[in-house]
Amino acid sequence: MFKKLIFTFLGFILLSCSKEALPKPSGELRLEYPAPKYQSFTSPCNFTFEYSDFAKVRAAKNPCWYYIEYPKMKAKVFITYFPIKNDFDLHVKESEKMVYEHTIKASSIDTKSFSFPERKVFGNFYELKGQSASNLQFFVTDSTRHYVTANLYFNSRPKPDSLAPAVEYIKKDMLHLIETFEWKK
Repeated sequence: MFKKLIFTFLGFILLSCSKEALPKPSGELRLEYPAPKYQSFTSPCNFTFEYSDFAKVRAAKNPCWYYIEYPKMKAKVFITYFPIKNDFDLHVKESEKMVYEHTIKASSIDTKSFSFPERKVFGNFYELKGQSASNLQFFVTDSTRHYVTANLYFNSRPKPDSLAPAVEYIKKDMLHLIETFEWKK
């Protein structure tokens, strides 16, 4: 009886292992966000721009400072406004310092200058690659009276692969913000 049980058990093992086991391919998370519809934001601090309806604009602690929040992405674009008072160079240096402080973690920094002379809108857009705490930054100025900066932050550890779809979505929104940015007269 014991021999029959052993032969039956061995038979099941031989028959059940006839196919070679293959590992399953790793799946990737596919994040899709809605096509943006833009709405206008007017600050009492002399500027306007358009932002995505997927986000919300909220006031920050200081006057003329704002958050553009993306709740589903756990992201914020922090916007600051400064009036220029013979300190234009200081503001530019401070913006560049904020960008280049991330060189420790960033694998590269792409800088693009923009200029819309008909609206007196000038500045730089910075894209930081790698495990940087802030992936996108820019400043906008009329170079005489007004200076605005913006920085993107996520409420998570910097993981470039995981955050890439959200960064790309917000990058398009930030570029649209720059393209529609105007100083109030």
